[in-house]
Amino acid sequence: MANFIKTQNSFAHGVVSSEFFTRDDINGLSCLENMDVLPGGGLTRRRGLAHIANLPGVARLVPFSVSETENYVLAITSVHIIIYSGTQMMGDLFAPWGADDLSRLQYAQRFDTMIFVHPDYRPQILKKTETGFELGDFIFARNDADMSMNIPFMRFEDTSDIKISVSTSDRGNNYAKFTTSSDFWTPEYVRTRFMLLDRQWIIDEYISPTEVIAYVNGTYTAPGAPVTDWFESAFSTPRGWPCSITFHQDRLVFGGSRSYPAGVWMSRVGQHKNFNVGTGLDDEAIFITLLSQQRQQICTVVSGDNLQILTTDGEWAISSKPLTPSVVDIKQHTSVGSCASRYLPPQKIEDATIFVSKTMRDIRELSLDDLGENYNATDLCAFAKHLMTSPVDMAYNDATRQLFVVQSDGNMAVLNQNGALGISAWAEYKTYGKFISVTVVDGKTYVVSLRDDAYNIECFSDSVMRDADKYDFAYQAASLPFRVSHHNVSRLRIRRVSLRLLNTKSVFINGARATLPNEIYSENHPGYSGDVSVNLLGGCLSCLSPYWTIHGNEPQPITVLSVCVSGGYSV
Repeated sequence: MANFIKTQNSFAHGVVSSEFFTRDDINGLSCLENMDVLPGGGLTRRRGLAHIANLPGVARLVPFSVSETENYVLAITSVHIIIYSGTQMMGDLFAPWGADDLSRLQYAQRFDTMIFVHPDYRPQILKKTETGFELGDFIFARNDADMSMNIPFMRFEDTSDIKISVSTSDRGNNYAKFTTSSDFWTPEYVRTRFMLLDRQWIIDEYISPTEVIAYVNGTYTAPGAPVTDWFESAFSTPRGWPCSITFHQDRLVFGGSRSYPAGVWMSRVGQHKNFNVGTGLDDEAIFITLLSQQRQQICTVVSGDNLQILTTDGEWAISSKPLTPSVVDIKQHTSVGSCASRYLPPQKIEDATIFVSKTMRDIRELSLDDLGENYNATDLCAFAKHLMTSPVDMAYNDATRQLFVVQSDGNMAVLNQNGALGISAWAEYKTYGKFISVTVVDGKTYVVSLRDDAYNIECFSDSVMRDADKYDFAYQAASLPFRVSHHNVSRLRIRRVSLRLLNTKSVFINGARATLPNEIYSENHPGYSGDVSVNLLGGCLSCLSPYWTIHGNEPQPITVLSVCVSGGYSV
């Protein structure tokens, strides 16, 4: 049996899946739980969670930053938006969405205003005012001359063969009866706008599937023949509302709707409630449809250097600068696809857009190539697919360089990334109970937790050693199976494991507590920095198992810079 001394001083790849255990070019781990990889490659116990507030039920967190010094966390619950600044509740507003609607709620912010969209609800505007907060319906801009609205109109596929006969009504000169050539109307169309005879009409009364009463601002002349050239509002209760939203080049952009999933609507420049395409002037509104061999549904739209459009079947970009009705340079770059059943907010990391693929097993980095012409969608979790158990929320903290991905099982996959230093390390966070949602505001990471059937807002804090100020959590880091000179080993005997520590007060190595100098246990001592060892008396280990493990559950700081193991092996 040959002797060996093996040192690992970089854990830059974090936890990796078992299929990579025989790779010699990976500085990884077989387990990394409740620990982070430092920029220098070492390991440290994760931050604890400070309790912020109790919640009335399940909630989704949304960041709302009005200025550098005025930042809020929105906890969106069933029919409520609860607004927090630190631990102080600043407002509680009634909202139209129920608990089942939260997963598809999307939002975009500009200055002190945030707009929410959901395919089944009229868009809502949240505004910070001098006296507090207000939430109200998004209302398209009106034209004072005829009270028409600058709302987009279109013809849907299922109406291509329908004609409308217009006849007078005994209710007055402004009213008419609309009779369709086949069943079309439902009670939901009441208050919906239509465009025909070069005028906007509002449906006032439902009579039957083929008849309604409508009115117009002004008089009209009933045509002698059925009208074939008519359009209905692109967004309405029967047709659905925008699914996704962003601001791009001073335009408000809506992406997709329930009845027209591949449509992109852009407002006039600087007039975010005006979607009238007009005569196609450079600053007027724009409407386009994604055209491809497959029917695509827009999942979300993202503003970056280009306008990125993420669909169920691929990633598109509009690169026009400036973006005008006559110049829309649109192209599909990749074919990964995104999830349409829930909104996982894409995150910006430097110049890249991070999104969850439609398989719910990939976290992709959408970035331009070196020539700045084509996008690539690199898989960020290729080494750690086992951590992705159907993501439900995602947020990136630029201050700590961490991407947080909440999973459906209540755990959280966390990517510590620093490209300049070669760090791209996934870890898994666990807590007593479950993680439900995550967001980042002003450099702080907030979560919704579920503990003992109670929902809470909590915040990761450097000064907190427990979760919710009272729950201890276990941490663990374990090596990959032992290999030497690019070969697997058949027998392995470990004699000694040594750690180089930094500001550490407690640590267990392979099940044994390392003995640290007694004085470090005093409350005010910063912790021990130096080397510690555990002698294992030549213990035999399975060659498929980790040959060293660092673990513990005490609420004490621990930082490991390197691990050195000595023993014997046979090939």
